[in-house]
Amino acid sequence: MPEHHLTAVPRDFHCEHTPSKSRVLALLSHEGGSDSLQAILTCRDPELAHRAAELLRRILRGPAATQAAELVDGLCRQLPDAPASSLRQAAAYAGSGTWPATVGTHITWPEEAAVEAPGRDEGTDNEDDGDGDEAPDPDGPAPSEVRLRDLSGHVVRITTLREFHVRDRQALLNAAGEQGWEPMPADQLDDGDPHDVVGAVMWLAEPPVHVDGTDSLTDHSQGSLLQRSNGDEVAAWSTEPVVADFGPGRQDAKAEQPSESGPGEDLPDFAALFPAQAPHCEDPECEDERCLWQLTPRTADLLYTALSLLADEAYDDAEELGDGRLVPDGHEGNWGVFPRLPKLTFAADLQWRRRFARAADDLADDLERGHWPQPTCTAEELALHLAIADAADSADELGDDPGDTEDATHSTLPVHRDDYDFDACTDMFFQDTDVLMLYSSRFDGIEDPDGDANSQLGVGDLRAQAWFEPFGNVKVRDPHRGFRR
Repeated sequence: MPEHHLTAVPRDFHCEHTPSKSRVLALLSHEGGSDSLQAILTCRDPELAHRAAELLRRILRGPAATQAAELVDGLCRQLPDAPASSLRQAAAYAGSGTWPATVGTHITWPEEAAVEAPGRDEGTDNEDDGDGDEAPDPDGPAPSEVRLRDLSGHVVRITTLREFHVRDRQALLNAAGEQGWEPMPADQLDDGDPHDVVGAVMWLAEPPVHVDGTDSLTDHSQGSLLQRSNGDEVAAWSTEPVVADFGPGRQDAKAEQPSESGPGEDLPDFAALFPAQAPHCEDPECEDERCLWQLTPRTADLLYTALSLLADEAYDDAEELGDGRLVPDGHEGNWGVFPRLPKLTFAADLQWRRRFARAADDLADDLERGHWPQPTCTAEELALHLAIADAADSADELGDDPGDTEDATHSTLPVHRDDYDFDACTDMFFQDTDVLMLYSSRFDGIEDPDGDANSQLGVGDLRAQAWFEPFGNVKVRDPHRGFRR
């Protein structure tokens, strides 16, 4: 164990995410010296890292000791042993308001080495500065969901390109390990980087810095090995532009569309995404491909709308409920989504509820890309069951005439004999319907994978905390996809 000879004061906690892992860092203040960042823990789940940082911020602000202990215990149960132990230790430090600083983390700079910020000459007034004497509030909410139109000041986007020649691989790996880095599991590494050199370099590279007078809106990094076999070259000699693609924005366009917006605005073209073929014949037993059940444009349209509305309602409900327990008698009828879930989910927290909302969004995104919505986890299964029921209700409201609807876009979609066959949707989209047993009192306790009934039926872990674990036989969704709200 390193010898602690200094005591720092924790000011804030931050997350750093890479494609392979996430880590939590403490921002520490040192008497008579500059601030420093100290790594606390690393894990592979970015959401757990984000929750750990938020929890440490709450503890730093001084919640009741009993409440803090319960929150820490709950999160530690979802983390591997090593980061869980680190989180418990960090929580104790945050609760005490002091932090042990190891050798080498504290440097006292001579006064003549101080550098004034550019554009801040003494006696110069700037109308856009506001009250420049006030320091940023470290306890203020992170503005991760604000949009450009919500901000009165300037927004600066910076793209950083850095390259490192690894001349001593073992020295690099040793140094990263001493700083708390853990390599990715061997089965997740490719042949070109079996030691996770990229992860080690990104871990040790300069951490994000706080820029006075700003709020960080976006913070992403990318890393890869340069390989001549792939035609790679260092930037100074590259004959092609060096391009970094961080994907589309996560604040999905659906979030921008108010519920009262006119029909057909920026909606997917389901006629093109799911082109319906005319049946080969009228024989219900015909096995010609054209006579098999099809997900038609009209069915996809209603299902997409149901999933999008389900996600919107879940985000709204989650924001109002927070971490509070759902009480059926007190909330039935006031909330659109969560009273419809099995009772074992009523004690879920805010983050769980937000993840359920995202599960509905993920299925809607499948349809928007022209794919069948096939659940990848238990939460998505339940969300799709609810959406199918809602879409069926919407179809009933259309009446006998498929064109009898106020939705002009829906009425222009081609008519097909398979329209609104939501029973077939249930048959085709799910691997099984085991999750529906959670609604029946006959199967009380079926969610426990160690229970006798569960073991006999082989339904797997249906406890609420396992609802977002991906199924073993599906393609896992991007863990860094974020939330649209």
